[in-house]
Amino acid sequence: MREETFNITSLEINCKKLKERLERYEVAPNDEAIKDALVKRFEYTYSTLLSTLKKYFSTKPFVTEKVEELNFNEMVRTANQFNLLKSNLETWTKFRAMRNMTAHSYDEATALKIIESLPEFCDEVTFLIKKLKDEFHGNA
Repeated sequence: MREETFNITSLEINCKKLKERLERYEVAPNDEAIKDALVKRFEYTYSTLLSTLKKYFSTKPFVTEKVEELNFNEMVRTANQFNLLKSNLETWTKFRAMRNMTAHSYDEATALKIIESLPEFCDEVTFLIKKLKDEFHGNA
């Protein structure tokens, strides 16, 4: 597949903005606006990452004919088969739980728990971006 037909710009932008907010948080960890922005950017990045994986799978006809029917565990396992993810299902299940926490009960403790795991999540996103660039854009 050629570069113009597999665009990961949205994932790259979300990852960059998440890292920028993490840097701001390190300087001002008590700033509520930064905490809120971090959690919201995590939500965007997580959703974009899953969409990117689905798009990737749709380029691989032998994965499944119905990419939209893959459940979360199948997506992570399939991504790992393609060496797209740095970590295993257990780590990704933790990220999924974090995302679910933002939708069901958001408070200070939840925000701090999510923020604590964001460096690891950023590493995962960066790993995926590199793998996709290597495959589709030739070591860009």
